[in-house]
Amino acid sequence: MSSIPVPVVLAGARGHGRWHVENIRRLQDKGLVRLVGICELTPLTEEELGGGFGGELPEQSADFAALLDSTGARLAVICTPIPTHTDLALIAAERGVHLLLEKPPAPSYAEFRRMADGVAAAGVACQIGFQSLGSHAVPAIRKLLAEGAIGEVVGVGGAGAWARAESYYRRAPWAGKRRLNGVDVVDGVLTNPLAHAVATGLALLGTTRAEDVTGIETELLRANDIESDDTSCVRVNTAHGPVTVAATLCAEESGEPYVVVHGDSGRITYWYKLDRVLVQRADHGPRESEYGSTDLLENLVDHLTTGAALLVAPDATGAFMKVVEAIRLAADPAQLPSDAWYFLPDEERRVVRGIDGLVAASADSLALYSELGASWAPPKEVST
Repeated sequence: MSSIPVPVVLAGARGHGRWHVENIRRLQDKGLVRLVGICELTPLTEEELGGGFGGELPEQSADFAALLDSTGARLAVICTPIPTHTDLALIAAERGVHLLLEKPPAPSYAEFRRMADGVAAAGVACQIGFQSLGSHAVPAIRKLLAEGAIGEVVGVGGAGAWARAESYYRRAPWAGKRRLNGVDVVDGVLTNPLAHAVATGLALLGTTRAEDVTGIETELLRANDIESDDTSCVRVNTAHGPVTVAATLCAEESGEPYVVVHGDSGRITYWYKLDRVLVQRADHGPRESEYGSTDLLENLVDHLTTGAALLVAPDATGAFMKVVEAIRLAADPAQLPSDAWYFLPDEERRVVRGIDGLVAASADSLALYSELGASWAPPKEVST
């Protein structure tokens, strides 16, 4: 067991990493952790860091291994480009340093297994950063399903309609890439920005492990001038039913992503960023509830100090990684025809016509774009 505060190094403190800086600050103020190092190619300025942590600035270095050694860190948060995750995780594991590893944990199933097996062999704890799986709504919904609240479960649909400007794909060299310098990246809408919809849908169905997946169908498309997909859907077939997720970064209007569990006598909708749940079932009025959430870094510290169970261990993301692998191996995303989208100059973004309705219809019907009559949908690819 570790003692608190647990010394922490953060690898990747810009972009999404800024959220981790503030979360670590919050936990440091609670006396749970102490930020001892930041690994960045270019050191953060004091202004970027938002002042000192407890009056002192953490050590900074571009050399992750050296930083772990010099600071005596017991825990590392890795929020770096996707292709670097496995190597950095193993550098930490070799030193007995526990991990919070951002999602997606790896760009391929082979890299995921190399990471997960290496971490397990080293005997360190590893939490994967699917924050939606820290929500108390997830076990609450699973309990409702086990009690038969909506009858026999038919399947799970997910919907994510977000709007991203073209500049989103210029934020980093790997953004919107399937490969970079011969290395897998797989930065698509389902594998990165709306990955939570896939992982949460699988979790609600109780099919989170790799062996739970019996087949995967993908339809990958793009309106933007990128390598990867920005408008896609996937159907993951499992022994407990299908999980279908439709997602886009070219929405007409950006909305809250959600997953919906379909039963033969009702449905449960979960807006996972809001921790809001709506239960609709036969012979009952609709019931809406809001839930709290356990921060994944806080849960990891709790695991190290009290032995509490980890919420998102690597093997609990195996099924999600099977989806990443199917998308990696699929044919390159099809370019949408020019009449299928338009450009909004004020927002500098591309919008796919009618996509918001298609995304919602997919979640409602567990159908893929091609099955919903989208004229531009390619023939679906099936992976087993």
